[in-house]
Amino acid sequence: MSDRITGISSMATRQVLAELARAFEQRSGCAVAIESVGGVDAARRVQAGEPFDVVVLASDAIERLIAAGRVAGGSRVDLVRSPVAIAVRAGAAHPDVSTEDAVRRAVLAARSISYSTGPSGVHLTRQFERWGIAQQIKPRIVQAPPGVPVAALVARGDAEIGFQQLSELMNEPGIDVLGLLPDAIQYITIFSAGTCAGSPRAAAVRAMLDDMTSPRAAEIKRRHGMEPA
Repeated sequence: MSDRITGISSMATRQVLAELARAFEQRSGCAVAIESVGGVDAARRVQAGEPFDVVVLASDAIERLIAAGRVAGGSRVDLVRSPVAIAVRAGAAHPDVSTEDAVRRAVLAARSISYSTGPSGVHLTRQFERWGIAQQIKPRIVQAPPGVPVAALVARGDAEIGFQQLSELMNEPGIDVLGLLPDAIQYITIFSAGTCAGSPRAAAVRAMLDDMTSPRAAEIKRRHGMEPA
C-alpha cells in the first residue's frame, strides 16, 4: 500500500493546497498528490466512486457527498473562506466597482461578461436576476467552461469584465484585478475537505487536515487571497 495521500479539489484551491501540502510533506514525510479540476467535475468523479483519500470542494458540495456516502460522515473540515473579485484585461480602462450600484453600471456597460460554473458564478447569476438585468445581458455572458479560468477569457479579450474567486484571479498574467466585490454583494465560499469513504489512509488525512487548519497555516491562506475558515 502506498503511503501517498491522493486527493482531488476544485481549481479555486489549487495553489493554496499545493503550498499547504508541501508544508505538510516537509513536516511529516508523507507524500501528497492533489489533482485540481473544475469543481463540478471533481464532485462527479468522487460521486462515481473514483478512489481518492480526500476531496476539497465548497462546503455544500462536501455535504452532498457525505449524504451520498462518498465522503465519511463527520470528516468535514472547513479550510478557507474565499471572496469573489473582479478583473479586466491588463491595460484596459478600470471601471468603478466600489459600490453595488457601480458594479451594476460596469456590468451593464461591458460588451461581454464572464464568470465560472462554481459558487461565485451561481451567486453572480442570482445577483443579475435581483438587479433585473439578467435577460438584458444574457447575450453578452461568456460562461467559463469547468476547469477554464475566467482570467484566461479576460486576458485574451473574450470577456471585457470577469468575476471569480480572488484566489483564481490574483497573480494571473494578462489581467488587472480591480478589487473584491463590495460588501453589500460579496459572496464568501467556504471550501472544506472531507475524507473519502473507504480510504485506507484516513488517519493520515486527519493528520494533514489538522496541519492545514493549524495557526501556522493562516499566513499561507492569506497569501493566496483567502482567510482561515
